Amino acid sequence: MSAAGLGIISFLCVLTGMTGGMLLRKALPDHHLCDDSRDAVKMGAGLIATLSALVLGLLISSAKDSFDAMNNAITEGSAKLIVLDRILAQYGPPTQDIRDKLRCSMIRTAAMIWPSEETDEKKMIAFEESPVTMELVAAEIRELNPQNDLQKMFQSEAIEICRDLLQTRWLVIEQAQLSLPMAFIVVLLFWLTMLFGTFGLLAPANKTAVAALVVCALSVGGAIFLIEEMNKPLGGMVKVSNAPLLKAIEYMGR
Repeated sequence: MSAAGLGIISFLCVLTGMTGGMLLRKALPDHHLCDDSRDAVKMGAGLIATLSALVLGLLISSAKDSFDAMNNAITEGSAKLIVLDRILAQYGPPTQDIRDKLRCSMIRTAAMIWPSEETDEKKMIAFEESPVTMELVAAEIRELNPQNDLQKMFQSEAIEICRDLLQTRWLVIEQAQLSLPMAFIVVLLFWLTMLFGTFGLLAPANKTAVAALVVCALSVGGAIFLIEEMNKPLGGMVKVSNAPLLKAIEYMGR
């Protein structure tokens, strides 16, 4: 399910709970809304609000960790690409063809992951199915014939960075497989629906109170939307920047 769809469903759920509470308020006899009853309902609402806040905080933390992990992987990988290109440049002219292949591969990768017309899922499928250029680059580096100790050192360092970049590539792929536990979302929406039901039950039936509750419902939907967006950091409105990779491409081949 898309982040926008989940956000809309969340908004409709809490709005339904609020409306149900207001309708229930009109249907209940007056003695059901006495001060003692209100206090009991408020205590129950406080408990649900606390549980909802805990789960919501857990989901936000999980989504933020996912977003940060992807962002860090791309940033660190881009920095290592620049270092690898510099090492190959210091090795000498025999590595020029390898550097050109590496730069072209990164240009294709950037276009593959950040095309505006593709969805997050299609991007990752294309990324996974793309040729593992880094493995080919590593193989060509191993086949180099160093003429002195300095070139041997550069070759060893380049191979080590290639290993790191391969690990980063698979980290990006594996990170994209993570998703928010749907059970958490379902339970959270149930609690929020019940919570807004109590709001509708206790709130006065006037335009100000209704408007305030609708704004709160929109805020809840927006929070769920942002959580789902951050959990898919390569697509949607909230996604990791391609600036580190573009900067690496700019420096590569110089």
